[in-house]
Amino acid sequence: MSTNRHAQDDVITTYKDAPARTVEAGGVTYAYRELGPKGGIPVVFFVHLAATLDNWDPRIVDPIAKGRHVITFDNRGVGASTGQVPDSVEAMADDAYTFVTALGFDKIDVFSFSLGGFVAQALMVKHPELVGKLVLTGTGPKGGKDIDKVVGTTYWDMLRAALTRSDPKEFLFFNRNATGKPAARAFVNRLKERTVDRDAPIKVKAFQTQLKAIQRWGRSAPDDLSTITQPTLIANGDNDRMVPSILSENLHRRIKNSELIIYPDSGHGGIFQFHQKFAPIAVEFLAR
Repeated sequence: MSTNRHAQDDVITTYKDAPARTVEAGGVTYAYRELGPKGGIPVVFFVHLAATLDNWDPRIVDPIAKGRHVITFDNRGVGASTGQVPDSVEAMADDAYTFVTALGFDKIDVFSFSLGGFVAQALMVKHPELVGKLVLTGTGPKGGKDIDKVVGTTYWDMLRAALTRSDPKEFLFFNRNATGKPAARAFVNRLKERTVDRDAPIKVKAFQTQLKAIQRWGRSAPDDLSTITQPTLIANGDNDRMVPSILSENLHRRIKNSELIIYPDSGHGGIFQFHQKFAPIAVEFLAR
């Protein structure tokens, strides 16, 4: 896992060039990528619904990897990771803990988006000592109003995308207006920058199981988020159709001393639309 570098120039800081690796733990082979300088506390990225290693925006990852060891991973049953997708967010958090500890880390910072934010919160509740800093984007709390409606929204937008031969994320993540449409196309094109050693796409059954887990999360009793005392950065667009933007404000109220950014005229993928503004903020926050 750890490779000795003879020169800083050898450090890979572009996500499209990050080497693919695996680690076995608990009977599961986890697929992951790492980049940035080794040493210190790594920033582990928790990804969204239906996403694999290929779904992280390099305009977010690369700036963070210039100064930090960054790790992205496929949770159990997703992409190139083996096993079956868990049917609860809490079980996904257990897998994330298994993965992180298998790499030998007892402290991480977390960057999460959407479903990844649910998993990050569940991890914080179970293992608060593991996380130093927390970034929650495009996400909401357990039991958050209308989170369980994401199933209908997702299938509807997948149909709209199919009819227009578009990527569903163009509909799910961005407003369908003069600002959102070009931002959506630019985002989807950035995800194609890696041309070799790409990840396996998520399987239909795995995707459906993730949706069930999200629905269960939305219909469950809330967690006590006052126990989260770590520095927390929360961000979203002002028109999130997947995880309503008001839930980011809810998180902000319930997590003491958290910081909140809401970007205008943007949706679920607000941080990707406004990557030029958000990435430096995330870098600064994680560097404190």
